[in-house]
Amino acid sequence: MRAAALLSLFVVAPLAVAPGEAHAEVHSRVFINGRATTVYFNDGDSFRQLDGPWSGRGSRLAGFNTLESYGPTHVWGSWHPFELYINAKEATLNGRRGIWHCFTEGETDTYGRVLLDCPDLAVDQIRKGLAHAMQIDDTPARPEYLRAQHEAMRARRGMWAHGIPAFILTSLHSRAEDPTRDRQYNRLVSTRDGHSERWEHTDPYPECSTQCSTIIEADAERVRAYARELRADPNLAEVLASVPNVLLIEAVDRYARLGEIPAYFSPPDLEDEYYDPEDDDVPPAYRQVAAALEPRLQAARASGALGSTQEVRGSCMIYADFRRRYGRERAACFRRRGNWPPPGWNP
Repeated sequence: MRAAALLSLFVVAPLAVAPGEAHAEVHSRVFINGRATTVYFNDGDSFRQLDGPWSGRGSRLAGFNTLESYGPTHVWGSWHPFELYINAKEATLNGRRGIWHCFTEGETDTYGRVLLDCPDLAVDQIRKGLAHAMQIDDTPARPEYLRAQHEAMRARRGMWAHGIPAFILTSLHSRAEDPTRDRQYNRLVSTRDGHSERWEHTDPYPECSTQCSTIIEADAERVRAYARELRADPNLAEVLASVPNVLLIEAVDRYARLGEIPAYFSPPDLEDEYYDPEDDDVPPAYRQVAAALEPRLQAARASGALGSTQEVRGSCMIYADFRRRYGRERAACFRRRGNWPPPGWNP
């Protein structure tokens, strides 16, 4: 029933195509560095520029992520994968419908796509539950993105309607894709602060198999109670003054789960050959937090004040090699709604 309702939302949107051109591209207008540019949204967080300095180039929009739109692949909570596939399609349509403002210095990602910053589009997609905040490293997403996301979560909009996982599995790679590598990795993105973590493995994944992450989960009530205790401590008032509550909770939760503090609260490793001060966007005030909190958190964890942890199943994806996700070679599981749930599935 939910899938049918969501599908109806998807198909009523008018597409400006000429008669006989059912597959014609729907073009949109985006201002890039102040220049009106015609683009084609191929999904909710990327488009191809059709004129201007980067005409013909693919473009990836930083700071947020929409779900994969090549087929029913994501699943968590009580969702059916096809329902989240419709959510991804809705994100694409939402991007096409608006007029957005983006900025770029012409940098590219590993796929050669131009990287753009589109804050108004990002906030709109996130607030509607059509996207989630995402950083590609262990840094928090922008405060305005997190505020929009937590608003969507409270209202159970879009992708949050039937469950909120601690992490969203956003990429899935089998060892068989590149046997020369010692390990493959999948990306997990925190739904609390948007940081990414690597799930490293050596497993070959069968095509159309469902792969689920395993998450160490802390006692949320105890974590929040201890975060409030830290916030109320006058000795920590100065060092925590610039830290939003969501990031303080993240620090306590991370220590309860893993015995570590987020990297953005610790001074950078100046000896790291990959560290570039010019690329360090972490507020300087954050760099003092680890030294103040770690002794307290270590003692609290040892005494049991942070509560116990447990392993739970996190979000999942249905796997196919990247060469089998589009076109004529598309895997069978992405060509239809698919049989669900798989054997042994227990939400």
